[in-house]
Amino acid sequence: MDTDILFKEKQKFRQWWMWLILLSVNIFFLYGIYRQVVMGKTFGDNPMSNAALIIVTVLTFGITLLFQAFRLETIIKKDGIYVRFFPFHLRYNHYAWHDLTRCFVRKYSPLREYGGWGIRIGLGGKGKAYNVSGNQGLQLEFTTGKRLLIGTNKPDEVTTTLEQINEL
Repeated sequence: MDTDILFKEKQKFRQWWMWLILLSVNIFFLYGIYRQVVMGKTFGDNPMSNAALIIVTVLTFGITLLFQAFRLETIIKKDGIYVRFFPFHLRYNHYAWHDLTRCFVRKYSPLREYGGWGIRIGLGGKGKAYNVSGNQGLQLEFTTGKRLLIGTNKPDEVTTTLEQINEL
């Protein structure tokens, strides 16, 4: 892999409402464990067994930790674009310039075009998207006709980098 990095960006999920939901669910189940396992009072009208309550609590914490680990990493080098959505991609996917017909930064609607954030499949031939926040992305159009949108919070820097290497 060429070591001449022209652009690098790491993104994580930053939506406050998502973290509020995850933390609320975790607190709810922790309270349930405290009430039922520690205090000996049933939690809810139709309580789970203590073991089930502990298992569900561990699972909700696991989901929260998974969301904390998610990150989208984009690197632009002279030989192409490298992207990975950790932990789903352990190694970077490399997209060489000669495999692309077009490459540009655009505004998009995460919900309308791709149904949300994450690794998404777009509706109506939009292709695949890797995004974690915002509404700006690097659109790649391949010689095969496929499309990939990589979300970015640094659209001006991406545009400047692409202009510098004549790939815009």
